[in-house]
Amino acid sequence: MVAKKNVPAVELPGHSRIVVPVLAAVGGSGRSTVAGLLAASLASSARSVVLDLAPRLASPWPGWTTEPGTGLASVPPAAPLSRRRVLAAATRLPGPADDGWQVLTDHREWSAPPLPLPADPAAWYQLAAIGGWQAVVADTSHPMAHDLVASRSAGRSGLTAAWCGLPVSVPVVCAAATGSGMAALQTALSVAAAEGLALERTVVALVSTGDGRAPASVRAGETMLAPRVAAVVRVPYDPGIRARGLRDASRLDARSVQAADRLTRAVIASAHASWGDPLPAAARPAAAPVQTRSAEALEAEAVEGALL
Repeated sequence: MVAKKNVPAVELPGHSRIVVPVLAAVGGSGRSTVAGLLAASLASSARSVVLDLAPRLASPWPGWTTEPGTGLASVPPAAPLSRRRVLAAATRLPGPADDGWQVLTDHREWSAPPLPLPADPAAWYQLAAIGGWQAVVADTSHPMAHDLVASRSAGRSGLTAAWCGLPVSVPVVCAAATGSGMAALQTALSVAAAEGLALERTVVALVSTGDGRAPASVRAGETMLAPRVAAVVRVPYDPGIRARGLRDASRLDARSVQAADRLTRAVIASAHASWGDPLPAAARPAAAPVQTRSAEALEAEAVEGALL
């Protein structure tokens, strides 16, 4: 079923930026699906992008992009970047509304050596700011609970805490709508609460793995979680996503479009509850310093040019 063209679910002021790290305790939790649904839905009211943080051969995004941009390999983290270069690296995907959304992923061949992606969430935030995106959805790949426990044991701040600590960051924690998925989710949220992360700002996405009613353990867990988090949203099973991925979000089932709208509204409502309405102005990336060369260096270049 093709969804009807929708109106913007929310209004995001042009001066603001929101970061949505999509997290999970274990693999198979629907992180990439939820990240894509959020970016496609947010695109109706803001320029949105998915940041693909997974290694090339562990990510679905290269296979979901039919007309890739130049990719993450063209934006080295140690070099000054222009907005034009960052936008050229991104791939534009169609969405359920007229507005498209973008993804930054690695488009190289499978035989290419692993791309050294930056681990620091602040580096990804800077990249998104240079690109001018307002809605930044991070499709993370690390196991959330393990990261929190490991970082506490090592006496450092882990990836989960760093992502949640970015300006106007609303975490979305995904879990498969199964008994084992709910158990992993409850453990991850208990660890997050023990580490002082703001569960009241967190949105939970329960991703269905098939048609039919959710198991009793999932329904009971949903009831217990609802008072502890900002919102709990069910993401229905969509055979189109299972078959085609998110190559064309304009062909989503109507139920998936509605779930994406509920996710977006929950994220924006959580941001407003924490930072006010309208949202504060986003920080702008600092301009790269102009490198000046000494007279000696200029003279040496002139001599070298004359010899050539």
